[in-house]
Amino acid sequence: MTRALAFALLTALAAPIAAKERLAPGDHSRAFPHQRLARSYVLHLPPAAAKGSALPLVLAFHGGGGNAEGFQAYAGLDAVADRAGFAVAYPNGTGPASKNPNLPIPPRLRRLFTWNAGRCCAWAMENKAADVGFAKRVIEDAAERAPIDRARVFATGHSNGAMMAYRLAAEAADVVAAIAPVAGAMNLRSEFAPSRPVPVLHIHSVHDPRALFAGGNNKSITGQTIHHEPVVAGLQAWEKRNGCSGPGKELARKTAPARNGDGEHTAIRIAGKCPTAAPVELWKLERAGHGWPGDNPGPLGEALMGPHTNVISAAEEAWSFFARFPASP
Repeated sequence: MTRALAFALLTALAAPIAAKERLAPGDHSRAFPHQRLARSYVLHLPPAAAKGSALPLVLAFHGGGGNAEGFQAYAGLDAVADRAGFAVAYPNGTGPASKNPNLPIPPRLRRLFTWNAGRCCAWAMENKAADVGFAKRVIEDAAERAPIDRARVFATGHSNGAMMAYRLAAEAADVVAAIAPVAGAMNLRSEFAPSRPVPVLHIHSVHDPRALFAGGNNKSITGQTIHHEPVVAGLQAWEKRNGCSGPGKELARKTAPARNGDGEHTAIRIAGKCPTAAPVELWKLERAGHGWPGDNPGPLGEALMGPHTNVISAAEEAWSFFARFPASP
């Protein structure tokens, strides 16, 4: 064997190992083709990742028209993750710029991304993007590069991203331990038949001007007409699947002054009578808009999404819910 051939063989053998080296704490951009589309995500690893112990993973799906970096900037999940010791994966949806799987999408074109969450939304739905499969691929990719506890993978999301969290739980219940959708109801196209019960915490305002709490047709931020299913109908479907019985009851109530001085914002936490391992709960907000609770979107954001609220933090509430479900012994 020549020295050149030996070097080539060693390089080929070493390449897969080098490509899957464990990542350090911080933010890491990942990109790869999936089902003929260019896909990517941002992985945030907390300081605890340096210790090598298994970390829970939260998938955080951005809203329609957004992207991973934008959601990471306003969701507030990184600070919670660094304190509590879990990883966060911010996947990117798809849009026209995703059509060439062999080319990375430059930052200036990472916009107007959506998720194929069933009957919503826009480009991703119309082009049948394989987003459940992509989410599973993100979990696999993250687990190859960080010490991820596969028994503690969770999902949250905002608006169209909330719908995506619901679809993932409905069609791939084996990969998620619990979900916490925010301001987006379950909007599936296929039959609802999860393979197992999944704990659900839903966060939504009854005065949401975009994702209508009671359901109906409405214009999205991207200008598309979207049919919204009633929030309660989706929760009732999960209550039936999870073996819940009896009417829900109020667990907690929080209030905070409205920023414009017009009364108070209220958050009421309601839970059905469910098995401890598979609760279905709702934070029902009043006087708030479509924004991510705890974020401060500024005047332009409020003009698009309605009144901002700090009555609860969606990031804190999602993790508080997820933390109730430890790894299997």
